[in-house]
Amino acid sequence: MIIEQIYTGCLAEAAYYIESNGEAAIIDPLREVEPYLKRARKANAQIKFIFETHFHADFVSGHIDLSEKSGAEIIYGPTAKTSFKSHIAADGEQFNIGELTITVLHTPGHTPESTTYLLLDKHGKPHCIFTGDTLFIGDVGRPDLAQQGSLTMEDMAATLYDSLHNKIMTLPDDVLVYPAHGAGSACGKHMSKETFDTLGHQKEVNYALKAATKEQFIREVTSDILPPPQYFAKNAAMNKHGYESFDEVYEKGLNGLSAAAFELLANQTGALILDTRPPQIFAKGFIPSSVNIGLNGQFAPWVGALITDLKQPLLLIVDEGKEEEAITRLARVGYDNTIGYLDGGIAAWETAGKELDSVTSVSPSEFEAILKKDANTNILDVRKPGEYESEHLASSLTRPLDYINEWTNEIDLKATYYIHCAGGYRSMIAASILKARGAEHVIDIAGGYEAIQSTGLERTDFACSSKAMKS
Repeated sequence: MIIEQIYTGCLAEAAYYIESNGEAAIIDPLREVEPYLKRARKANAQIKFIFETHFHADFVSGHIDLSEKSGAEIIYGPTAKTSFKSHIAADGEQFNIGELTITVLHTPGHTPESTTYLLLDKHGKPHCIFTGDTLFIGDVGRPDLAQQGSLTMEDMAATLYDSLHNKIMTLPDDVLVYPAHGAGSACGKHMSKETFDTLGHQKEVNYALKAATKEQFIREVTSDILPPPQYFAKNAAMNKHGYESFDEVYEKGLNGLSAAAFELLANQTGALILDTRPPQIFAKGFIPSSVNIGLNGQFAPWVGALITDLKQPLLLIVDEGKEEEAITRLARVGYDNTIGYLDGGIAAWETAGKELDSVTSVSPSEFEAILKKDANTNILDVRKPGEYESEHLASSLTRPLDYINEWTNEIDLKATYYIHCAGGYRSMIAASILKARGAEHVIDIAGGYEAIQSTGLERTDFACSSKAMKS
């Protein structure tokens, strides 16, 4: 018996490879499927099944392409309806993989079709559960993503409670829990950095499983949930109804362009120029109106949160050799319309004598001096609300990057703004978007709030703050 967790940190996503006696199964595969095919070929195994725990909202699964390339059957749990060929399993239905058995446990609550797959070893003993977004390590799935008809978030939470207590918590304590996500995913709010655990330990430490009553469970899992990123519903629809082949997306995007051709195509198509270089490198020189979302951070989730049109044509600026990675990571969250990249990177643009823009950065000490001279300096804190509430500069405004498309209309395009996040990644995204929308005087505070804490500037927490978020 082989069980491999294939964890993708930038998405906080876990897929699984299961193998026994020359037969294999994949659970919740990512969009690019060649790694799974390669793994099976290496073991001389045939992929027999592709199990999907639910219609994922935070990434586009590779189930369709993988099925076409391997001949494996796509399996969903009860109540799922797809626009492609799939097997909708019954609750309790079993599937054999070599000497192993997978049993379907319908566990609705996160979504109506959410399903947990129980793996029994060759002796019929429960070994592990693949819980998708039903049960995480330290958390459970959010119940607000798939409300239907008159069903409320509270109704879905009640259903999730029943699923956990009737289907999962009745299993032996030594059963291993393998979820679809870990810390950093927007599919939960208190996920652990650990990516698997025993069920018994989760019963002891998971706040949701420790709830004394259903009413307490509902209150706790429905409180303090931030709105889902706008791309979630769109990704779920792609997973349900199908999508363009990844090979076609990849071929279309892997189109190296000269500076002249790049500029011409941008003008002809209205493409968004997405610069994926590290933020401090981007700041020194970039194509005017381009947006910086660095590959060195949570690239795909931020693209999904901030670029509202999945069909938006994209032209890429990448470090040498990073074009394939950028195209792949965009496709993982449904951005399939990459139409090319600047061959030779920003150096080719400079060599062609074309215009560059820049973002000014100041050190925390320089910023401290500026603020002492003018206490009315505009400071935008683009961290998440919880980070701001924990501690922030007394004179700053909370303007979370997540909601930048809602609050940019408040910006005075002629005013000067100093902007920071925790470390510099998100603030440069925000600075680039503000500049692209006409705000010329945007200054980044280098090192973010982590560096600001070394200064003597006055800081406060939410209880003392008089400047709560307007948007």
